[in-house]
Amino acid sequence: MSRPELDVDAFVRGLLDDPAGIGTVDAHVQQPARPARTLPYPDWVHPDLRRALEGRGIPALYTHQREAADALHAGQDVVVATPTASGKSICYHLPVLDRLLRESGDARALYLFPTKALARDQMAELETILSGADRGEEGDPGRRLVVAVYDGDTPPATRRALRESGHLLITNPHMLHAGILPNHTRWQGLFTGLRYVVVDEVHTLSGIYGSHCANILRRLKRICAHYGSNPVFCASSATISNPGEHARRLTERDVKVVDEDGSPRGPKHFVFVNPPITSEASGTRVPAMESARQLGGRLLGTDLQSIYFLRTRNSTEVLVKYLRDEARTQKVDQERVAGYRGGYLPDLRRSIERGLRSGKVGAVVSTSALELGIDIGSLDVCVLVGYPGTVSSTFQRAGRVGRRQRSSAVVLVARSFAMDQFLVREPGFLFDKPREVVSIDPDNPIILTNHVKCSAFEMPFDRGEGFGEAEGVDEVLDFLTEDLGILVRSGDRYHFAAATFPAEGVSLTAADMDNVVIHDRDTGQVLAEIDRASSITEVYEGAIYGHQGEQYLVEEFRYDDRRVYVRRADVDYYTEADTETEVRVLHVDETARFAGYQAHLCEVHVSTLAKAFKKIRFYTRENVGIGEIDLPPEEFETEACILAIDPQLAEGLGLQQGVDGGGLRGLAELVQGLVPLFVRVDPGDVRVTPELRHPHFECPTLTIHDRVPNGVGLSERIYRAHEAILEAAEGVVQRCACRTGCPACIGPSVDQGRRGKALALAVLRGMRTGRRASGSEGTTRGEDAGTVRESAGEA
Repeated sequence: MSRPELDVDAFVRGLLDDPAGIGTVDAHVQQPARPARTLPYPDWVHPDLRRALEGRGIPALYTHQREAADALHAGQDVVVATPTASGKSICYHLPVLDRLLRESGDARALYLFPTKALARDQMAELETILSGADRGEEGDPGRRLVVAVYDGDTPPATRRALRESGHLLITNPHMLHAGILPNHTRWQGLFTGLRYVVVDEVHTLSGIYGSHCANILRRLKRICAHYGSNPVFCASSATISNPGEHARRLTERDVKVVDEDGSPRGPKHFVFVNPPITSEASGTRVPAMESARQLGGRLLGTDLQSIYFLRTRNSTEVLVKYLRDEARTQKVDQERVAGYRGGYLPDLRRSIERGLRSGKVGAVVSTSALELGIDIGSLDVCVLVGYPGTVSSTFQRAGRVGRRQRSSAVVLVARSFAMDQFLVREPGFLFDKPREVVSIDPDNPIILTNHVKCSAFEMPFDRGEGFGEAEGVDEVLDFLTEDLGILVRSGDRYHFAAATFPAEGVSLTAADMDNVVIHDRDTGQVLAEIDRASSITEVYEGAIYGHQGEQYLVEEFRYDDRRVYVRRADVDYYTEADTETEVRVLHVDETARFAGYQAHLCEVHVSTLAKAFKKIRFYTRENVGIGEIDLPPEEFETEACILAIDPQLAEGLGLQQGVDGGGLRGLAELVQGLVPLFVRVDPGDVRVTPELRHPHFECPTLTIHDRVPNGVGLSERIYRAHEAILEAAEGVVQRCACRTGCPACIGPSVDQGRRGKALALAVLRGMRTGRRASGSEGTTRGEDAGTVRESAGEA
């Protein structure tokens, strides 16, 4: 069936002229086209490599490619910070492949990519380039180079071959951390001949994960020095505001910043859509997913390719079903709609990527999995179902469309959340403000200690040797020796003495690597995998598991064996789990007293229990049933910053149990959204929980805790910065034009109560009134355990 032709400009005009049930177009920003700026290949490029690239339609280099390649060839460390689809990979492919082709007997290179999918995509690109270099007359150098991916899917026999003869190794930080560095004696050829290290997408190496990765690079450089190599580092990044500073912190090298983009760009529309209001009084709106479904209905029958980004796996699968239903109604092949997310098996992901490149797939619904630079061809329309959470992530996703210098469109569909509503009113925040600062803390005591321990396993430490630029390394070594007994000291040398393999116990993301495997009971096939922590809310018995728009009923969850058995089900609903989080105070480390509250830095025990689930009917979102969940809780110990409101203030405001909880819930939701503006954390790193009467402190509290086992210092940083966060929260509530609360401040009044906004503002003013009390710094110790209980979705 032929599809009607529709260009992007006509699609945008139609959306502006008649948004119909999609909502209102609150803003429309156009970026003009930009021509390419090019320079010829440098003379040092190997002739076979140049011929291969010219054969792929690259007759010249963009200016930023030439600048970066020349610097890397000269031995200078570089960070390339240009937008998606600007050809960053050529910046490092040129000097790396040139060196490998000229020194194919000895030279080695290491590429680090954040995901398996991106690593496999880069390997395919490299193989294509090297196959074109095989036509040379110098003994077919391209055939002599061994380029391969080393990750969890690499067969054992291939791993052995790579250790012996791999010239260009493509892997990820997890494998380098746990598989390569601890076994460096098997990789002597790699470390002895290592000439270049490429670290891709470094803007994703932020917060906790980035702090771990910086220490992995310290371990890598320590091992390279042992084998006599000193590789050149190349980092690539999205357009963040501090690429040089961030790359410097990661690599501890002075890097040259290349951020003037010479690539061409087609005209791009940014359209900000606000779904229709369902209640003027509460400010609630039609769910953003419904507006996205209607957008999909306009696009499916055309030849425009579209990509939809959502924040969760469950919402991704729901939208896939909606779009496939829409395709069926329009008599469009349902196979033109595909989902893409973590947990899909590699073969399925590769098939979807091929379908996008060939045009067989017309619409793909994805989590952040397709945000990075995987080659999916040239798409036309990007629909962001809700603000992604960061400016850099927004433009990374926007960069997935408009790759052939033709018009493209990015449609941001706002949710009923404060940041989304702010953006549709103030779109200049995305375009006029400086890009976000990405920060890491490699010297965080917990992270640093863990990696010194891992590095000591790899090679003994000499006292005074140091570990990168970290301070106090000898004290860390003494702690590992005298307090933990992991090391033994012989003279001025520390040796690893424990029976454990330390890297296995150090999670780079604090996520459990113990995945749950999902089996189709009828076919016996493995459908997907899911991390254990997420399993209690997604694959409990009775849950509906979505996979490529199809629904599967979870019949059995063998929790101890990490196996789930599902069966196809013809149902008109999906499921959502309700969780209850309990935060129990174990110890109060520090207390700061203020006029209307006290701030406590605590050690806490967090337990999250999935107790029940709801059956939500597709489209109408009616609750059509409930069920119980019988699974163990997910538990860990971590750190928290607890803000305890003075009982006298609470009493004076009438803040009573069960009556005025909405104002405190709304305040918790607002603080949750503001924390990342003051303390660099990734989404999901912290959680804010309100309690009207905290059992430990016996007063209303806001508990802000690390969602990371053992904590990594985020709560302490929030503890130091919380005054600025409260000041900003008061400003947001005070400036908001609503009367009783709305999604742009504390949330809709239907959720928080008609008194919610006034109460939240009064609480903030009362907490901040007056000066900080003299002698406010102090330390108290908690004798009794206290608990905070919260139902998911309330805060």
